[in-house]
Amino acid sequence: MKRPVQQIIQRLEQRLHKRLVGFFRIQQGYSAAARWIIQCADNTSVFVKTGFTEDAKKWLRHEYLVYSSVQGTFIPQLLDWDDDSDPPLLILEDLSPYFWSPPWNDARVEAVLASLENMHATTVSSPPFEVGHSQMLRGWHQVEMTPNPFLSLELASANWLEKALPILVDGETHVDLRGSSLTHFDIRSDNICLVNDRAVLIDWNFARIGNPKLDLGFWLPSLHAEGGPQPEVILPDAGNIAALVSGFFACRAGLPLIPHAPRVRDVQRTQLKTALSWVARSLALPPLDGRAYS
Repeated sequence: MKRPVQQIIQRLEQRLHKRLVGFFRIQQGYSAAARWIIQCADNTSVFVKTGFTEDAKKWLRHEYLVYSSVQGTFIPQLLDWDDDSDPPLLILEDLSPYFWSPPWNDARVEAVLASLENMHATTVSSPPFEVGHSQMLRGWHQVEMTPNPFLSLELASANWLEKALPILVDGETHVDLRGSSLTHFDIRSDNICLVNDRAVLIDWNFARIGNPKLDLGFWLPSLHAEGGPQPEVILPDAGNIAALVSGFFACRAGLPLIPHAPRVRDVQRTQLKTALSWVARSLALPPLDGRAYS
């Protein structure tokens, strides 16, 4: 059980006005952020997130802006924020006692869909989606320039890629990123907590204003990989969204491991495999012929 450094413990005790007695480091995140569940002497607990790299600090500050400006049943309660010293500290309610999928059932899926609908209807001032994200969502363009990382995954042959790539590039190009909805952009099971009959979404560092279909598009491949329905059951007639989502993973999943986030590539490969099947069905692409599908 790795404790935060003493300086962070002292800062937290000053912010919370409580003595801290227990520390549990959460390891399942996929970023460079550090996360703890912290027990207080009065038998309460809090969730604490911080970052030690410059990127992690930047993402944490953006996440705080979301927490400080958004209210709803779909977002955790912000308890405190400390950016007076380095590193910044985000203090939220502790959701660890509640349910984290998988497994999924119809009621849990419906709870997430309801929370997404509530989130997308929320009015908030935030940068538009295309600010900082537009180049992230042109993955098949990247594969076209550098195909070897994708081909190394053996999900599809070079012959398949040659035939499918013009359709995939065209599809992702025609997705309109613009919109007026608050979008989370990182919906996965590890970012969804089921609190009784409602879904609470965590990790808001990528949130922007944009097209709400993007949230569904990025959640549905991972949902199907975890036993949920095929993506088109929930988001029909969305071949271009499928192209954009599959491209996001296609240009990343075959890259070298990220030292401070070594599990990211495994997650990306899992989601890519499902997203590729989705886009192949939706855009009538040739059958996938990689050895990883055999």
